[in-house]
Amino acid sequence: MQKIRKLYVDSLREIKVTHNLVLCGMMAALAVVLNYTTSIYITPTIRIGFSGIPNRIVEFLFGPAVGAIFGGMLDILKYFLKPEGGAFFFGYTLNVMVAGIIYGSILYRKPLKLWRVFVAELITKVVVNCGLNTLWLSVLNGNAFMAILPPRIIKNCIMLPIDTCVIFFALTFVHQVLRKTDFQTHQKR
Repeated sequence: MQKIRKLYVDSLREIKVTHNLVLCGMMAALAVVLNYTTSIYITPTIRIGFSGIPNRIVEFLFGPAVGAIFGGMLDILKYFLKPEGGAFFFGYTLNVMVAGIIYGSILYRKPLKLWRVFVAELITKVVVNCGLNTLWLSVLNGNAFMAILPPRIIKNCIMLPIDTCVIFFALTFVHQVLRKTDFQTHQKR
């Protein structure tokens, strides 16, 4: 329990560093741009996009607490910039925050390994994408949960290895760039 508490306290301390806050702002701007330019709707309830990559970067660098806060605030910002699907629903914001906790808990301050990214992706796809997202779609649209679940499972099974590779390579690139720019020394100040 002490280890988990330390993980969240360390994560919250990250946001106090101005350099980290600026990087979060840049990642938020990138996420908004990617949301507008790279989203592909397969069906009204199935979308493929790359706007989650900046979220994964923030969760990897700053941990689960910052990842959840960043994801929640970014989800609300994206809704106000481009409202889609009617009224605001907090369930989707909760999904992004839960995903931030999952990724941040698995990736923060741990060696970047493909299997670790795969585990984070798998848990998120099962709990958030197939579980919570399907539940919210069922509640909001009046669809039967079991009727919309199978295509969502198929989509997530197909996207699991693709997303794992994309996230792994993106995080590897960010890690190498930040190491070369002496980013670690800025975190300790």
